[in-house]
Amino acid sequence: MSSLSRELVFLILQFLDEEKFKETVHKLEKESGFFFNMRYFEDCVTNGEWDEVEKYLSVYTKVDDNRYSMKIFFEIRKQKYLEALDKGDHGRAVEILVKDLKVFSTFNEELFKEITLLLTLANFRENEQLSKYGDTKTARAVMLVELKKLIEANPLFRDKLQFPTLKNSRLRTIINQSLNWQHQLCRNPRPNPDIKTLFVDHTCGPPNGARAPSPVTNPLMGSIPKVGGFPPIGAHGPFQPVVAPAPAPAPLTASFAGWMANPSSVAHQALSAGPIGLSASCNADSENVLKRPRPFGISEEMNNLPVNILSVTYPGQSHTHTLYSSEDLPKNVFSDLNQGSIVKSMDFHPVQQTLLLVGTNIGDIAIWEVASRERLVSRNFKVWDLGACSTTLQASLASENTAAVNRVIWSPDGALLGVAYSKHIVHIYSYHGSDGLRNHLEIDAHVGNVSDLAFSQPNKQLCLITCGEDKTIKVWDAVTGNKQYSFEGHEAPVFSVCPHHKESIQFIFSTAIDGKIKAWLYDNMGSRVDYNAPGHSCTTMAYSADGTRLFSCGTNKEGESHIVEWNESEGAVKRTYHGLGKRSVGVVQFDTTRNRFLAAGDEFQIKFWDMDNVNLLTAINAGGRLPASPCLRFNKEGIILAVSTNDNGIKILVNADGTRLLRSIENCALDASRAASVAVEKGPIIGTFGASISTAGTSIGIADRSAPMTAIVGLNGDNRTLPDVKPRVADELEKSKIWKLTEINEPSQLRSLCLPDSLMPIRVVRMIYTNSGGAILALTDNAVHKLWKWQKNERNLTGKATSALPPQFWQPSSGILMTNDICETNQEDAVPCFALSKNDSYVMSASGGKISLFNMMTFKTMTTFMVPPPAASFLAFHPQDNNVIAIGMDDSSIQIFNVRVDQVKTKLRGHQKRVTGLAFSNVLNVLVSSGADAQLCVWSMDGWEKQASKFLQIPSGHVSNPLGQTRVQFHEDQIHVLAVHGTHMAIYEAPKLECLKQVAISCFKAFK
Repeated sequence: MSSLSRELVFLILQFLDEEKFKETVHKLEKESGFFFNMRYFEDCVTNGEWDEVEKYLSVYTKVDDNRYSMKIFFEIRKQKYLEALDKGDHGRAVEILVKDLKVFSTFNEELFKEITLLLTLANFRENEQLSKYGDTKTARAVMLVELKKLIEANPLFRDKLQFPTLKNSRLRTIINQSLNWQHQLCRNPRPNPDIKTLFVDHTCGPPNGARAPSPVTNPLMGSIPKVGGFPPIGAHGPFQPVVAPAPAPAPLTASFAGWMANPSSVAHQALSAGPIGLSASCNADSENVLKRPRPFGISEEMNNLPVNILSVTYPGQSHTHTLYSSEDLPKNVFSDLNQGSIVKSMDFHPVQQTLLLVGTNIGDIAIWEVASRERLVSRNFKVWDLGACSTTLQASLASENTAAVNRVIWSPDGALLGVAYSKHIVHIYSYHGSDGLRNHLEIDAHVGNVSDLAFSQPNKQLCLITCGEDKTIKVWDAVTGNKQYSFEGHEAPVFSVCPHHKESIQFIFSTAIDGKIKAWLYDNMGSRVDYNAPGHSCTTMAYSADGTRLFSCGTNKEGESHIVEWNESEGAVKRTYHGLGKRSVGVVQFDTTRNRFLAAGDEFQIKFWDMDNVNLLTAINAGGRLPASPCLRFNKEGIILAVSTNDNGIKILVNADGTRLLRSIENCALDASRAASVAVEKGPIIGTFGASISTAGTSIGIADRSAPMTAIVGLNGDNRTLPDVKPRVADELEKSKIWKLTEINEPSQLRSLCLPDSLMPIRVVRMIYTNSGGAILALTDNAVHKLWKWQKNERNLTGKATSALPPQFWQPSSGILMTNDICETNQEDAVPCFALSKNDSYVMSASGGKISLFNMMTFKTMTTFMVPPPAASFLAFHPQDNNVIAIGMDDSSIQIFNVRVDQVKTKLRGHQKRVTGLAFSNVLNVLVSSGADAQLCVWSMDGWEKQASKFLQIPSGHVSNPLGQTRVQFHEDQIHVLAVHGTHMAIYEAPKLECLKQVAISCFKAFK
C-alpha cells in the first residue's frame, strides 16, 4: 500500500473516532495493522476481555515471533489462569493450562511444571512468589504496566504505537478544501451553495446574476479550522500524537526536547532495549547475553523485564486510570490533629504511609502517626552551628531569631527529610523510626528566603535541590552537603523546583514569582526553557505518580488561579481545568494522586478534578474550618489526605481503604499494648531466653515480629529496605510496627523457640530472616540449607516470624535438599556464607567449594560457578542490580561478578587476609568490606576504586584473633557502619571511616 493510502487510513480512523464509531475504528485498526491502539488494549485488559485482547494482539504479532511477543502472550495467559484459580474454577484453570499455557512448556518445562503445581494449592498465594498477589483489579493494573513496556520494546510494534499528529477533523477539512476549489471552478458560482452529495463533483446551477465566488459552507462538514488552532486528536479520542525525534546528535527525550530552546547543545546516550524471553532478560547488555547465554535466569528483580514467570510485584501506582472512581477519593474526616501553629507544608512518608511530616509558620516541624494521632517528633527552629553561617544570616538572626518553614519533604526512601526555611538555611535530618530524628546537614543555601527544596538522584547519587530569593537554583550532595551546581538565569526570586527524568535525561523545572518557567540539565550550561506560566502565575509544578504527565498550579498578583496540564512535546498547555477562584488568597496549593485525580485547596474548600476532564469533579469543605487556600497532601496510595485548618490544626481525610488501614493500626496498637502489659505480669509464654529446651530441634531467640519491637537484621551484610509495593492492610500494619522501636534491656523481654527439624541435627553455622520476614533460612555445618516458614492463619494474620507460634520445617514435595558443593581438602578451613535475593526467590551460597545458586521454591540447583581456590568467604548482592554480586574471597580479594554473563568484572585488592564482611550503601554508592586483618575498606560502586581504608583500633589488653571475623553492617541511614570484631564493636561514618564510638567487649566470642 502506498504511503498516501496509508495516510488515508489514518484520516478515516480519525473521522470514525470523532463520529463515535468505536467498533468500526477497532476493526479498521485490526484489518490495516497500521496502528496499535494502546488505550483500547488497556481497556480490554482492565475489563478482562481476554479473547478480544488476544485477537487484537494477533494482528500485530504471534506468540513465537520474538521473545517480547512470547512474554506478552505469556503474561496475559498467566493472568487468565490465576484469575480462574482465584475464583475456584479449576475446570477453567485446567482448560487454560492445556490450551493456552502448554505452548510455553517447550521453552521452559520446569516453570510450566511449577505453574501446574498451583492447581494443588487451596490458594495459589501460598506459593511464596505469588504471596503478594492482590485482588483482580490490582493484578490487571500491574500487568498492564509490564505489557506496555514489552509492547513498546517489541520491534514489531515500531511505528505502530503513535497516531500521526493531525489537526482536528482533518478529513473534513480536506473535503471542504476540495469543495471550495470545485466551487471556484464553477462557471456560475453562487453564494452559500447547498452541498447535498459528495458522490459527484460540485457544480452550481444557472446564474441569477454576476456574483463573486464565496466559500462553500455546509453544517454537515463543519468549519475549516483556523491556522494555528490544532489541539491534538489525542484530546478527543484514543490516539496519541507522534513525537518528533530530537535532532542529531542530541537524542534527548521528545518530551523534554519539546521544551528546549537549544536541545542539541548536550548529547546523551540513548537507551536501547534488546530481546527478552522466558530464560533471558532485556537490558542494555542484552547483546552480550545473546552471544553468551546462561542456562538459567534470576527472577524479575535482576532485570528490568522479568524472567521468573511466577514472580509477581505490585507497585503502589498504576498508569491505567480506568480502575478508579470518584468514590475512591479520600473525602471522609477521620481525625483532627492539633499542630499548634499555622501549617505551611506537609509530606507523607514514602514507605510508612501513615507518618505525616509537618512544617509551620514559626519554624516548628513535627512527625505525626496519623493512625494513633500521636506526635512522634517535634523540633523548634534553631540554627545548629551559628559560627558556620554567613554574616548576613547571623545579622538577620540577631534581629529576629525565628524563621518560617516554607517546605518539608521526605527523601525517596524516607531515610532523610529536608526543611526549607524563610531565612537562608536548609536542614536535613536522618530519620530512624519513632522519635529517632537526628541532625544530618545544615546548609546556608541562599541569601534570604529558601522557597523550595526537592530530592533527586542524578547518576544514582542522592542530591538536594533548593531555590530561593536570590534568584538561583542550587544542587547539593545530600550526604556531604557539598554544592555541585548553581543555576542562574531567573530575573525574579525562584518560587519552586520540580526535578524529573525521562529515560536517561535528568532535568529540573524551576518557576519564579514573575511567572517564568525554566528548565536545567545538570551541566551548568544555562536554562533550556523560557516560558510563561498561565496568567504569569506564581506556580508550582508536579508530575503524576507514574511520571508521564506534567501539571502546574499557581496564582497571579490579581488573585487569578490556574491549574493546567502541559504537553511536554510542545512546551504548551494541553488542557486548562475549570473551577478555581478568580480572587484566591495566597498561592493555591495542589497535589496529584493515583495517576488519575488532582486536588487543590481554594475558596475554603478542597476541589477535585479527574485528570482527563477539565470540569470540576467535586468540591468539599471537610466539615468546615478550612482556610481560604488550605495546604493539602495525599499519601502515596491516595487513600489518605491531610489538609490544614484555620485553627492551627490538620484534618485527616480518608476513603474506605484509608479507614480500614487506620482502624486496623489503631486496633493493633491497642492489642499490642494489652499484650505487653500481660507479658510483664505473666512473663514469657514459651520460656526465657537462654533456658534449656529438651525438644529436639534448633533453639533460637526471637524478638517477636508481631510485637512493636525493633526489627531484627542479620549480621551477614544483608541490608534490606522495605519494598515499594501497593500495600494491603496487613502489610501496612507490619510496616507500622517496624517503626515502633522498643529497647530490649532485660532477658525477660526475649523469648526462645525450638524450631522443628526432621533432619539430622547438625550445628547451624549461618542463619538469616528472609526479606519477607516470614521465614528463617539456615546453613548447617554439613553444607545443607534448612528453611522454616510461618503460616498465615487466624492466629498469625501477617504470616510473619513470631515466637508465639512455631514455624513449619519446609521442604518441596520432591524432598531434595539445597546442598552446597564441598571441597574435600581442608574442609575445616571452609567459611560458609550465603545471601538472599531481594524477593527471596533465590539464594547464593558456598561452603568452601563452588558457589551455588538455588531456587528457593523448588530447592533445585540452578548453577554452580567459581571453582576454588580461592574459595568464597562472603557474598553480597549489589543493591541496584542483582545480576551483580560481590564475592569476598579467602585470598583477601573481592571479586565483582556478573552472574548472568558468567564473568568477573573486576577484582578489588586491599585486604591482607581473607574477606569476612561486605555491606553496600545505596545512599553513598559505596561498598564497605572488612577482613580478618581487622581492616575496613571503602570502594566506589561507580569505578570500584578504593576511597578509604582504616585498621580497627584493638582495645588495650586484647589480642586480635588472626582467624577472627570482622562483620560490617550499614545503619538504616546508609551512612553509619557498625563493625563487630572479637574484641569490640565500633561505629564509623562512611565514606571517610571516621570512628564515632567504640565499645570493648571483654566477654565477646569471635564469630566462627
